[in-house]
Amino acid sequence: MAEPAKSSLKVFRFDPDRDREPHFDTFEVPQREGLTVLEALFDILETQDGSLAFRYACRGAVCGSCAMYINGAYRLACQTQVAAFSSGELTVGPMPHFPVIKDLAVDMTEFFRKYERIMPFLVAQSAPPEKERVQTPEAREAIDEMVDCILCGCCYSSCPTVWTDKEYLGPAALTKAYRFLADSRDEAAGERLSIVAGGDGIWRCHTIFNCAEACPKRINPTWSIQQLKRKSALRRLSSWLIRSST
Repeated sequence: MAEPAKSSLKVFRFDPDRDREPHFDTFEVPQREGLTVLEALFDILETQDGSLAFRYACRGAVCGSCAMYINGAYRLACQTQVAAFSSGELTVGPMPHFPVIKDLAVDMTEFFRKYERIMPFLVAQSAPPEKERVQTPEAREAIDEMVDCILCGCCYSSCPTVWTDKEYLGPAALTKAYRFLADSRDEAAGERLSIVAGGDGIWRCHTIFNCAEACPKRINPTWSIQQLKRKSALRRLSSWLIRSST
């Protein structure tokens, strides 16, 4: 009986406690229908090298934990089919421009610190209604794309401004800022705009669109950032007109 065909995975390895420099190890994994990169990594972990480190959670492209750099592109390992690469060879690495904790697992502390800065929650300043704060289907549809962001970090990793400005909020945080600003139930527009309009916010975006190309959920963070720029500019203009008329 012939052996099943195998796929070759060239996997990034780096343990800061032991290695002076990163390197790649190559593993062969039996091919089968529906095999994802994440499942292939589990095969390596369970049958070939138990020291391999990577991050995962839902396995359903919802949590964003398994974002990696696979064959030169940002992808979610849990939804990337090994069979999609006809050569049968894959190079799997961590997301670039993040500190590597070990192998494919990166340190996202700064990413989430910046996310927390934009107040990622609804703010209600008026008295609560008897039942709930109603939102129409049309109002919800206006933020559908931004709500779909799973905070995987791909856009952040791909952004040249993030690479050069350690305090830049980044496309994911700014997309979420617009998600809450545009939510019909939120009542903190002024405060949110003040946060994102600072020197490390929306005006540091150079509209390169790397973030839109990197996003595995097909979200365009650049569009949200442009909306924030528009609203910020209108706010400043309105304030100037009021001062001028007094």
